[in-house]
Amino acid sequence: MNREHLRILLPVLSLAVLLAAVFYLQPRAMSYFGLNLLFNLAIPVALATIAQMMIIMVNDIDLSIGTFVSFCACVTATLVNDTPLIGYSILAISVLAYAAMGTIIHLRGLPAIVVTLGMSFVWGGLAVLLLPSPGGAAPGWIRDLMTIKPPFLPMAIIAALLIGLVTHLLIKRSALGVLLRGVGGNERAMERAGWSVVRLKATAYGLAGLFGVLAGMTLVGLTTAADANIALRYTLLSIAGVILGGGEFTGGKVSPVGAVIGALTLTLAASFLSFLRLSPDWQIGAQGAILILVLAVRLLFTRKRVLS
Repeated sequence: MNREHLRILLPVLSLAVLLAAVFYLQPRAMSYFGLNLLFNLAIPVALATIAQMMIIMVNDIDLSIGTFVSFCACVTATLVNDTPLIGYSILAISVLAYAAMGTIIHLRGLPAIVVTLGMSFVWGGLAVLLLPSPGGAAPGWIRDLMTIKPPFLPMAIIAALLIGLVTHLLIKRSALGVLLRGVGGNERAMERAGWSVVRLKATAYGLAGLFGVLAGMTLVGLTTAADANIALRYTLLSIAGVILGGGEFTGGKVSPVGAVIGALTLTLAASFLSFLRLSPDWQIGAQGAILILVLAVRLLFTRKRVLS
């Protein structure tokens, strides 16, 4: 078993253990309808986690992804629904804005954590201006897409499999993915080899913006309305999902499939804590405890492997 297999093994085991615990507490969840309810809200979380993974892959971190997803959800529930041309144009400009943010961070040598924290207030302000109170409506095609009922597996699981497969092929099997991971692994070596690190970082941020837009659109498709604060928790959940899925903050070491599994695990953890009748005020702390436990186990395995 190589290092890549070990990286993916722990999140798979974490998801399996948590799923078994949920089925033990609530046997009726072991059905098509039950699985759909458990994982339905995991789709936008998985997309936001992939967006965060694109940034972490180039050794940065994004503290604005939660407010960005909220902004995209507000645009989808208002402008995309009422005036599609303007709405889709704004979403496209948002992706370009993300790419521009990556360019500025690299050219000016600014800390990504500060820039993205500042941008979180920009996205949050725009979302409030667009939708001061909860409302709007999901476009018909998005609502229909998110409520499809395939014959054998719930839509949520099929969507998670597709997200994991597509991003795995993009990051692990394509030339672009190799270059992007190379930026995270050794930026100076990439520059000496003649590659434009600015262009690659802009691409990574642009991809993050694209997946953030998709997260906002799918979230509106599930909730059928939007709110300026609808996805604030996604910032922490996305970071936790990447790390839980085997990613690391440096070195370009990420796992797209692991990140999707990490997002599913965190979503399932919320359901598990609800079945335990734990107060929502304690659920964030409990999710953090689960993350620390998994990381501790991973560190233990890593040390044993180094010593051996």
